[in-house]
Amino acid sequence: MTSQTELHDPEHEIADSEAAGFDEDDRLHPDFVRAVLDAVEAGDAEGARARVEPLHPADIADLIELTPAEQRAALAAAIADRIDGDVLAEMNDWVRDELIDALGPRQLADIAAELDTDDAVAIIEDLEPEDQREVLRALDPDDRAAIEEALSYPEESAGRLMQRELIAVPEHWTVGDVLDYLRADDQLTTDFWEIFVVDPAHRPVGTCHLSWILRTPRVVGIADVMKREQTLIPVDMDQEEVALRFQKYALISAAVVDTGGRLVGMVTVDDIVHIIQQEAGEDALLLSGAGDGDINEPVRDSYRARVRWLIANLGTALVASTIITQFEGTIARMVVLAALMPIVAGVGGNAGTQTLAVTVRAMATNQLTRSNALWAVRRELAIALLNGLTVAVVIGVAVALFFANPTLGGVIGAAMLCNIVIAGLAGVVVPLTLERLKADPAISSSVFVTMITDSMGFLVFLGLATASGMVG
Repeated sequence: MTSQTELHDPEHEIADSEAAGFDEDDRLHPDFVRAVLDAVEAGDAEGARARVEPLHPADIADLIELTPAEQRAALAAAIADRIDGDVLAEMNDWVRDELIDALGPRQLADIAAELDTDDAVAIIEDLEPEDQREVLRALDPDDRAAIEEALSYPEESAGRLMQRELIAVPEHWTVGDVLDYLRADDQLTTDFWEIFVVDPAHRPVGTCHLSWILRTPRVVGIADVMKREQTLIPVDMDQEEVALRFQKYALISAAVVDTGGRLVGMVTVDDIVHIIQQEAGEDALLLSGAGDGDINEPVRDSYRARVRWLIANLGTALVASTIITQFEGTIARMVVLAALMPIVAGVGGNAGTQTLAVTVRAMATNQLTRSNALWAVRRELAIALLNGLTVAVVIGVAVALFFANPTLGGVIGAAMLCNIVIAGLAGVVVPLTLERLKADPAISSSVFVTMITDSMGFLVFLGLATASGMVG
C-alpha cells in the first residue's frame, strides 16, 4: 500500500514532472524539446506526435517557440493535427505569424471558427489585406460578420479585445426561465462567469453571477437578484484603460457597449492579464529604446527599432561633448577633472532614470495625472535633495581625502548635489511635458533625461571648478 508520505513526496512530484517533459520550474525540459526535434529530424512524425500528445495547448505553443526558427516548419508539419486555435492563441506573435504564413486560407478559417471572437481577431488582424479577405470568405456568414465588425474598431480598443460569445437575458424573466434557457440552447457559450440582464433595447441594466442563479429559487425574478451597479466599457476605449478599470474595480468580466449603449460584447479577465503584461513590458522596452524586445523578432526589425535610438543618443552625447570643449583649458590645467566628471554625469543619469521609471509607471496606472502633478514634482524634488546631499557628502569627503584637496572635494560635492536635483526634476517634468504635448512619455523621455543629466553634470562640475579658482 502506498503511504500518505509517498503520495505527497516532493521528490516524486519532481520526477513525475521531468518524466512528463517538464523541469522543476514547470518549464519544458531541454531534453524533452531535443527528443521531439530529434524525432522530427529522423522522419519519425508519429514519435513526435506521441510525445506532444499529452501537452496543454500553451505548452505546445512554448515547444514551437523554443524550437530554432529553421526547424519550426518541420515541427509544425509533424504535429499539424495538434496545432489548433487554442495553440495559436497562446503563441508568441512573431512565431504565430510565421506559422500562419504557412497555412492556407481554408485551414486558417477552420482554426478561427473554433475560437472566441477576440482570439480569432488576434490571429486575422495582422494578415495582409488580401489574405484577410480570403480567410473571411472561407468563414461561415455568422463568424465572418462578427470578425468583420471587430476589425472595424480601432486597434488596441475594447472592440478588438472583446468577445461576442456571452449570455444576455431580458429583465422580466425569472431565475427558472434563465436556467431553462441555459439548458435548452446547446449553441450558447460554455465559458462564462456572469449573465448580463438587458432591457428591450438590448442595453445592459444589470449583471448576475452564475452562483447567485444556482442558489436562488426558480420563481424569483432575475431583476430581484441582479446587481444593477456595473462597470460598462465603451467599445472604442483603449485596451490599457480597460485593463486599469479591471484592476481598479477587481472585475472578472465586464459588458462592452456601443455608442448607443447597447450590449455588443464582453471582456474577460484572462484577456486583461495578457494586456497588463503586454503594456508593462512595452513601457519598459520603450524606455530602453529596444523596440518590441522579442527574441523572436526578425533581426532586421530589431535593428531598425534600436539603431534610431542609438543615433538619437549619439546626438545627445554630442551636445555634452560640445559643453566639454568649452572647458578645454580648465581640463588641461587640472587633468584630474577629466577622471571625475563622468562620475557626476553617471550618477545623475542613474538618479534621473530612477525618477523616470517611477513617473512613467505612475502615469501608466493613472496614479499620476494633472490633478496631482505639482505634488509629484515636489515629492521627487524632495527625494532628489535628500539623495543629492547624501551622495554629495560621500563623494566630496572621498575626493578631498584621496587627492588631499578640500576645494576639489567641495566642487564635486556641490556639482553632484546640483546634478541629482536636476535629474530628479527632469525625470518627472519631462514625461509630464511630453504627455501634455500628446507624445508617449515612455518612448522619448529617456533620451531627453539623459541629455539633461549629462550636459548639466559636465557644465556644473567644470563651471564650478573654473569659478572656484583652484585651476591656476
